[in-house]
Amino acid sequence: MSDALAEVTGVTKDYKRDKQSIRVLEALSLTIPRGDFLALMGPSGSGKTTLLNLLAGIDQPTSGKITVDGKTITGLGEGALAKWRSRTTGFIFQLYNLIPVLTAYENVELPLLLTSLSRAERRQHVMQALDIVGLSDRSKHFPRQLSGGQEQRVAIARAIVVDPVLLLADEPTGDLDAKSADEVLTLLQRLNREFRKTIVMVTHDPKAAARATRILHLEKGQLVETAA
Repeated sequence: MSDALAEVTGVTKDYKRDKQSIRVLEALSLTIPRGDFLALMGPSGSGKTTLLNLLAGIDQPTSGKITVDGKTITGLGEGALAKWRSRTTGFIFQLYNLIPVLTAYENVELPLLLTSLSRAERRQHVMQALDIVGLSDRSKHFPRQLSGGQEQRVAIARAIVVDPVLLLADEPTGDLDAKSADEVLTLLQRLNREFRKTIVMVTHDPKAAARATRILHLEKGQLVETAA
């Protein structure tokens, strides 16, 4: 982890609520080395998800600069950001965000439809991703036919199918029972250790955060580092 994958430099984020301006992050700076597994903790409203969205290019800072994998994403247009996201980042949501009418295979394939890969190449990538998460035998199942833990693992397969350099997880175990949560966290650790994926995970759960290699707490827009 000698070089930085992501650099957040002096980032401030304000939101407008009616005529009032609410500052969520203030002059925040953060370096994320390649191969890092970073857990972000803090009270509700502290800006954890905001920071995740900024790293994903889903939102833009009010001021400051964000660079990911050598590309400054601050100020890019929506089209350029969408193209960059499709190649660079994978996002894992708390509530899976799977499309109910699509099979596990079809849900995982979705990000690849934006690429120039052939149908055969897409199939190879999808089955490889499903195999990594241990669900290649569930490729034809619909979300309603899967457990919550299996749905989240399909969502992780969808996030990694394009081989992104950065995985962003927003409360990935927040809707799971203890056993399923443990399986998902073990999978994230494997992606970090075996596949060298850089992961930033937002969580309220100290047990989940303990699986990371580094923990940062957001408090009043500032980051406080603790040992994992």
